[in-house]
Amino acid sequence: MGWGLRAAAGALAVATLLGGATLWGAMRLVAPGPLTESTTVVIPRGSGLEAVAITLGDAGVVESPLLFVFGARLSGAGRELKAGEYAFAPGVSIDDVLEQMRRGKTVVHRLTVPEGLTSAQILGLLEKEPVLTGGVPQRPKDGSLLPETYNFSYGDSREQLVERMQRGMTQVLAEAWKGRDKDLPYKSPEEALTMASIVEKETGVAAERAKVAGVYVNRLEAGMRLQSDPTVIYALTDGAGELGRALTRNDLRIESPYNTYAVAGLPPGPIANPGKASILAALKPERHEYLYFVADGTGGHAFAKTLPDHNRNVARWRDVQRRQSAEQPPASND
Repeated sequence: MGWGLRAAAGALAVATLLGGATLWGAMRLVAPGPLTESTTVVIPRGSGLEAVAITLGDAGVVESPLLFVFGARLSGAGRELKAGEYAFAPGVSIDDVLEQMRRGKTVVHRLTVPEGLTSAQILGLLEKEPVLTGGVPQRPKDGSLLPETYNFSYGDSREQLVERMQRGMTQVLAEAWKGRDKDLPYKSPEEALTMASIVEKETGVAAERAKVAGVYVNRLEAGMRLQSDPTVIYALTDGAGELGRALTRNDLRIESPYNTYAVAGLPPGPIANPGKASILAALKPERHEYLYFVADGTGGHAFAKTLPDHNRNVARWRDVQRRQSAEQPPASND
């Protein structure tokens, strides 16, 4: 065999071997991986392809970091892999890992911010979220954060989440203000937001929000003081949150612009962060003649048009309280 034929035969053999290796590698890319149970892996920002491969290998997601690098380069995904927190299923193949990371299908975390919390309480929730980064920002104004369920990813900052809450509240308030009823006693959207925060704290019954708002609108129009207990609690706690005890008569005398027992009109700002439903209730209150309401023992409230009727409702509520107190078992000394 001449030299030319031997060279050609050698090249063919090498090509065959390379082709076979490539085929074997490609088959390994789609074969089930070594994971036996679901696992979560964090890929830091700025990680190169080799660093990603080693991280996945150390976590047991891929059997061979070299094979992962081979697959990333073969598929062209090497420069498209995104950092973040990933949840990988048992037996996930290298091909599926690459696709998941190329698309950036990271773990989605959720934070539910309940209606009626103060900004200080919301910042407390953010502080407890371990996957958020950065310090807790300066306390925003009460009423500026929209209660909602927020999705976020590993590495998102607390400041970013606060900014999203602020944008959400700005949008919701602006839209609700445009559709407000006519002849409401609010000079600005901010005053409507203050009313919404009082409504939010006064009732947890969805069907009552517009009725409670109507009571306070009637009081404003009649020149009566709002006499809202939650405004006094806000004054006593300086917006920190719950009081942790029942209000006393002495509490109602606290000197504060938020004490609506002592000061006429709306307080100078919101006492909590109201949800969209309470904002809509404040801007579309139920029209009626009620001026008073008190708890009725069922979770809702009894409404009254006159003070004598209200006093009777109060007496019934106190009877309920006494019965509930009598039915409670004595405290244990253990």
